[in-house]
Amino acid sequence: MLRVPSDISSSEFESLKIQDMTFVAYRNEVYPSKYDVFFEEHAVIVVLEGEKKFTSPSQEVHVEKGDILFVQRGFYLMSESINESYKSLVFFFDEKLLKEFVGLHPELFNTQEQKTLFENPILLLKSDDNFEKFIQSVFPYFRSRATLKNHFLRLKFQELLLHLLELDNSQQLRAILYSLYKGEKVDLAFLMNSYYLKPLTLDELAKLSGRSLSAFKRDFQEEFHTSPAFWLKNKRLDYADFLLRNSTKNVSEISTEIGYESVSHFIKTYKEKFGVTPKRQG
Repeated sequence: MLRVPSDISSSEFESLKIQDMTFVAYRNEVYPSKYDVFFEEHAVIVVLEGEKKFTSPSQEVHVEKGDILFVQRGFYLMSESINESYKSLVFFFDEKLLKEFVGLHPELFNTQEQKTLFENPILLLKSDDNFEKFIQSVFPYFRSRATLKNHFLRLKFQELLLHLLELDNSQQLRAILYSLYKGEKVDLAFLMNSYYLKPLTLDELAKLSGRSLSAFKRDFQEEFHTSPAFWLKNKRLDYADFLLRNSTKNVSEISTEIGYESVSHFIKTYKEKFGVTPKRQG
């Protein structure tokens, strides 16, 4: 699994940063390539060449040159290259800069008519001539040694968002940006039930919820009357018990599926909860 932007390495990607924050990464895809991607930040993928398929539990999106994808933070996608010519630019949306943008342009956000966030992780947009010219204006900065490059890139971030809002006829992107600006927090029950089988740390879950780690733990305790770690352990063991009773998977497969690296550790914790060792029923 590739976590982005934290797993972006100089050996695979060229990238530009605004201070310490990854702003944009360029990659000439290694072909064939098929892997899971977890988006730690909101991201925009601009397809420069070739074709690719992105798959989520609710969507399958086939993209080609000129397509633009906005992907919400916290989603997993299966990324699969269709041909060897695939190239893309990926922009990452740092929350601090997003809030700064909305604060600078309040007239773009009609707070009385904002729609709720869309449920699918991918918003597909189509490029136009103006956006293509903007993209071409980004490439020189990969080689630039300008002393004010950070300042130029901050302006490019603002310009990128303005272009995307211009292209977004659905107004969904406006709703997302405004909700982030207001600091809306994700419902904890929805978050935990969506991600309890994913290999995420408590820090990552807290970030996805829109909270600091301490606030996440405090709110979690108030809502569930237990700690996140204890809740996750029990939820995963309950799911393992369900699989033992209703699937043909063996103990090792189930142990891996619920995130245990050690089968013996899984057996021990399962027995502590259920009083018997795990074995497939029927």
